[in-house]
Amino acid sequence: MTTPPTYFDLQHDSATGVARLTLNRPERMNTMDPGFFPALRDAIRELDDAGQTRVLVIASTGKHFSAGMALDVFAGANMPMLDLSTSRKRQAFQTGLRRLMACFDAIDEARFPVICAVQGGCIGGALDLAAACDIRLCTTDAFFTVQEIHIGMVADLGSLQRLPKLVPQGMARQMAYTGERVDAERALTIGLVNAVLPDADALLLHANELAAQIAAKSPLAIAGSKLALNQARDHGTAEALSQMTLLQSAIFDIGEMEKAITAWKLKQPAAFEPLAPLEKS
Repeated sequence: MTTPPTYFDLQHDSATGVARLTLNRPERMNTMDPGFFPALRDAIRELDDAGQTRVLVIASTGKHFSAGMALDVFAGANMPMLDLSTSRKRQAFQTGLRRLMACFDAIDEARFPVICAVQGGCIGGALDLAAACDIRLCTTDAFFTVQEIHIGMVADLGSLQRLPKLVPQGMARQMAYTGERVDAERALTIGLVNAVLPDADALLLHANELAAQIAAKSPLAIAGSKLALNQARDHGTAEALSQMTLLQSAIFDIGEMEKAITAWKLKQPAAFEPLAPLEKS
């Protein structure tokens, strides 16, 4: 498995199925440039295609999780897609932006859950990334902010679409309109994060323990649960229940349940088969 070393380190424990993606540019506050997005997308899709990953933990190095998009990107010379001078260039801009959005969609679409472990600042594009994850954890010094409003633009990589489904509507709007920093305590209160840990070491320990709990379950049942939860999030109850009948009929597996029940009774780990690999498109 190849991982671009300039943005993150990627490790996979074949024994547990737990993968860890660690942002590794602390000297740049783990900022994102155009190359970061396809690198992240491809890494996640490669894990998903192989079928061996049961959980992914996204963490970082340094003081901050990520300061989001590097400001020099908006200078224009580094990103030709920002040229909106003609109708054709505006059309190209739309296509390019949708492709950037799809890089974070890969987190949502992966068959395995993704845990985001945030230390320090989770700023701008980093909040777009965190919002796409299944579970968010943070340290006591963490904060979250829709930074884009401070530089005169609308956040456009998913936080405005996902935040209202994670936190109360009014809170999502306040964050979007003011760009205020939401600290760890408040993030926990509004449901943006599941837990607040005292420091980076405790954060990673908690993330790894949670990942281990998930990885011990049937990967087929976990993948099905994620599909059902995503459908319920994006559709009404009746539609989600209708989809559930089709989903359950497709993945219901007595043999898988027998393994799980036996392991549960014996208080022993079950030896589940990994998910089937996907054909590369």
